[in-house]
Amino acid sequence: MRAIAHRLLFITKPITSPPNNFKVPSFIRNTMSQSDQAPNFSNPRLVVKKVLAKLQHEGDGALVRRGIGRSDLRNLDPFLMLDDFSVSPPAGFPDHPHRGFETVTYMLQGGMTHQDFAGHKGTIRTGDVQWMTAGRGIIHSEMPAGEGAQKGLQLWINLSSKDKMIEPRYQELLSEDISRAEEDGVEVRVIAGESMGVRSPVYTRTPTMYLDFTVQPRRQVHQSIPESWNSFVYIIEGEGVFGTPNSSPVSAHHILVLGPGDGLCAWNKSSKPLRFVLIAGQPLNEPVVQHGPFVMNTQAEIDRAIEDYHYCKNGFEMAKYWRSQ
Repeated sequence: MRAIAHRLLFITKPITSPPNNFKVPSFIRNTMSQSDQAPNFSNPRLVVKKVLAKLQHEGDGALVRRGIGRSDLRNLDPFLMLDDFSVSPPAGFPDHPHRGFETVTYMLQGGMTHQDFAGHKGTIRTGDVQWMTAGRGIIHSEMPAGEGAQKGLQLWINLSSKDKMIEPRYQELLSEDISRAEEDGVEVRVIAGESMGVRSPVYTRTPTMYLDFTVQPRRQVHQSIPESWNSFVYIIEGEGVFGTPNSSPVSAHHILVLGPGDGLCAWNKSSKPLRFVLIAGQPLNEPVVQHGPFVMNTQAEIDRAIEDYHYCKNGFEMAKYWRSQ
């Protein structure tokens, strides 16, 4: 696995006043009130943009809340799209292609069955993750694996120009294999990167952090983020305060784009649990030209991808004979 180049700091503290004999460790600076202490981030990240993920139809009758990949927030380098999906049979995402990026599917409820033209087939269920590198080309289907609503998040991560035409690959993690930790009313599931002393086994070709936090009422969390990376929060459930303790609470289904800095502070001042994902990645700083499921660096490369798909060549050879079952 790629070595972690940054030391990641994770601290949780209850939102209560400390006892009289409590001594503040040297790495914590009491820049706020005693009830809102934060670690010694030299430059805490603040919320610079808030976007509500609005409902829209995708695939064949599927319903998604798209937070990234729409007019309000076209992309956030290296992230191209974030969908919070809910799919009930017979709706789904039938056979479709990808080239030039990765998809990360994280199931929140139920299951989705995936199959592709290379013969790979499997079902991911609640808490499972599939990290798919489309590379030079994949055609696949993603369909609900049971009755009722199947829910999850799908993130699209761009690949650098040198990696866009690599061979496709998969990394799949069952829920019980995802690294996790819990302390002082805060639980974290580490899908990618490192937090609270635990590290994910997932290899991220585009360096990425993907953390799923559940924060109990009256608790807070402080998570360091590599300073050169772009980052955002998506709130799955509940209501939280992000950036500074006097910020207005933000409710579920909002994307919060974070500004520059070395860490995020979040507080749950409500009476119900708060669940959110914190996602960060190293920007590629390359041109992005997108045509639906193809993401390249130039229009000429997009034209070539469409031609390759249409004529079943240069990575799409098996498309001529394959249909999902």
